[in-house]
Amino acid sequence: MLVELHCHSTCSDGAATPDEVGRRAAARAPAVFALTDHDTCAGHAAAAAALPAAMRAVELTCHEDGRAVHVLVYDAAGDPRWADLEAVLATQIAARRERLRKIATRLWHLGVMLDVEPILAAATRDHGRVVGRPDIAAALVAQGTVATRDEAFSRWLHDGGPADVPLARLGIGDALEVVRAVGARASLAHPHQHGDRGPRLLKKFAAAGLGGVEAFYGRYDPGERGRWLAVADGLGLVATGGSDWHGEPGVQLGVDLPDQRGARLLEWLGRA
Repeated sequence: MLVELHCHSTCSDGAATPDEVGRRAAARAPAVFALTDHDTCAGHAAAAAALPAAMRAVELTCHEDGRAVHVLVYDAAGDPRWADLEAVLATQIAARRERLRKIATRLWHLGVMLDVEPILAAATRDHGRVVGRPDIAAALVAQGTVATRDEAFSRWLHDGGPADVPLARLGIGDALEVVRAVGARASLAHPHQHGDRGPRLLKKFAAAGLGGVEAFYGRYDPGERGRWLAVADGLGLVATGGSDWHGEPGVQLGVDLPDQRGARLLEWLGRA
């Protein structure tokens, strides 16, 4: 069973517009599809115009013990209360925009001039795209201050760097409280990024609504996939799947799940 529950558009950090992502997905005809931009659902309507069965979804940036944790959230209920989640996202988007202004101020104190208002204006025009440090890095490259984005991060923008400004993020527990309130489903994205901490996170928050784990991740080999399927089965969680496509050439949308796993996933998402 082909599914695609983790991909991105230009509304966050993807290279393709939401309507193009929808068209690409429609050509693949997955059993279930969701556009999961970071902290925004702005691209859903355009993607759904190309693939009407598209679910509303988002990749929500949370934190736990001072580290970022990405939680994939799916509108399984199709409930008007989803608007409550979008209100939370709006506060996160506003915080990201203000963060860019603060980073620009820190850069100014370091002798680096950068006007972020054109970045913010362009993001507003582009479906309300979510902004972040990569936008600052790209602007520094464009104006010739640095040669590469990596240089911008290594010199100023890395976590704890001279120009970095910490971003206030939702705690996982707070995020899952909203997820439960709107009748949505939540899955831990790319769990390998957390190493041995991943199973502990899943165990800690399973009862709070973290009911899935992205065991069928597009870049997993059979061994890595098997590891997270064992974790899912041990904790009674649903195995979700997605490519985490950002527009990479030669990479297709969608991942294959065994029929039994796929059937359980569709039931969990209210799509059986």
